[in-house]
Amino acid sequence: MDDPAGRGIVVVGAGQAGGRAVEAMRAAGYAGPLTLVGEEADPPYERPSLSKEMLLGSDNIAWVRPREWYEAASIVLRLGVKASSIDRGVRTLHLEDGSVLPYAALLLATGGRPRPLLVPGADHPRCHPIRTLADTRALRPLLQVDAHLVVVGAGFIGLEAASAARAQGARVTVIEATSAVMARCVPPEVGAFYTDLHRRHGADIRFQAEVEAIEDASGRPVVVLAGGERLEADAVVVGIGIVPNVELAREAGLKVENGVVVDAFGRTEDPSVWAAGDVANRFDARYGRPVRLESWQNAQNAAIAAARNMVGNPAPYTEVPWFWSDQYGLNMQICGMVSSGLSWISRGSLASGIALLLGMDGDRPAAAIGINAARDLRFAKELIALDAAVPAETLADPAVRLNDLVKNLKRDLRPVS
Repeated sequence: MDDPAGRGIVVVGAGQAGGRAVEAMRAAGYAGPLTLVGEEADPPYERPSLSKEMLLGSDNIAWVRPREWYEAASIVLRLGVKASSIDRGVRTLHLEDGSVLPYAALLLATGGRPRPLLVPGADHPRCHPIRTLADTRALRPLLQVDAHLVVVGAGFIGLEAASAARAQGARVTVIEATSAVMARCVPPEVGAFYTDLHRRHGADIRFQAEVEAIEDASGRPVVVLAGGERLEADAVVVGIGIVPNVELAREAGLKVENGVVVDAFGRTEDPSVWAAGDVANRFDARYGRPVRLESWQNAQNAAIAAARNMVGNPAPYTEVPWFWSDQYGLNMQICGMVSSGLSWISRGSLASGIALLLGMDGDRPAAAIGINAARDLRFAKELIALDAAVPAETLADPAVRLNDLVKNLKRDLRPVS
C-alpha cells in the first residue's frame, strides 16, 4: 500500500469482520497506523453464540481478541462512536463526536442491522432483535419456565431462539409469513424435517401468518395477528432478516446494490476504499455474479482476504460459502449456494437425525446440507470447490466414501507435467 504521508488504515465496523481484518493486517506485516471504529462499546466479538449458547445461559463471549491485545498491537480502538461521513476527495473519515480520521485506505466492515418489524407497537420494550450482546442479555432473563416467547420469523435466528427457549421450559409460538421454515436456505424436505422437530419439542409453528400489531397489557407484549388472534407473551423475538449498513458508503457516492459493491478482492470502485463482511456485495467468479453473504465464515475469512489485499498480498476470495445452525442438539451445516433449481441426492436418513443431502446443478454438486454429518460435509465442500462432474448414482451410493471420491477427483484433475 502506497502511504508516504503515513495516514494509515481505518476500519469502520468493530464486529467480527473488522476485528479479523485488523488482526490479519498486523499478521501480514503491516506496521503503519491502524484505527478500528465501532458503534458498540465492546471490542470485536463473534455473534453466533448470541442465539445459541448465550441464550442457554452461557456468558462465554467469543472475543476476537482480548481488549489488551489491540493496545499491544498498536491498534487504536475508537469504540462507542458512529462514523458519520467519508470525504473521499481528501480521504478522511468523520465521526459523530467531531473527530476526523485521515486514511490512506479505508475498510468498510459496517455489517448489518436487524430488519425492523414495521407494525404499530414494534418498539415495545420486550420486543427484541438478536444482534448484539445487549440484545441477548436483555432477552435471556425472560426465557423462564412457562414464560411465553413469540418468535416472528422462522429463519436461523428465530428457530435457534425457539430451541433455546424450549430447552429452558418456556412456551414458544413461531409466526412465519411463508409456508416453510428456513425457506431461503434449505429444500422443502429439510424444512419439513425441522418443522416436525420443533413441533415434537413443543413449539407451536404458524405458517402464512402475519403480525398486524404489538399491543401492551400491563407491560407484557400482545402480538395481534392478521385475522384478529391475540397472543399474550412475555417476550417477542423478531428475526426477519438483516439490512446491510450501506448509508455511509451511499452518501460517499460509492456504488450500492444489495450492499456495497466490491470486486473479487474486496475493493470498491474507489481504489482506496474496500468493504468486507455482511455489508459487502462481492463479485464471486464461482457464480459469475456479486454475492452478499451473512455468515460467520464470510465475516471472518472474506475480511481476512480483503485485509491482506489492502496491505499488498492480492488474491481473490474464492471460498465455498458455509453456514451452520444448532437446534435441539442437532447440528446443521450448509455449504455452497442453495437454490430452487437444484435436484437433491440423499445419503443417510433425515428421520435418523444423521444425513447428508447434495444439491446437484446438472451433474455437478453445487450445495450440501449435513445434519450431524460434519465429516461428510467437509468432503462435500471439497467436491463443490472442485466443480467436477460426478454421476448421481455414485453420490447416492453409501458404499462410496466421499473422502475417497475427493481424493480420486483431485488426482484425475491434476495437470500432467
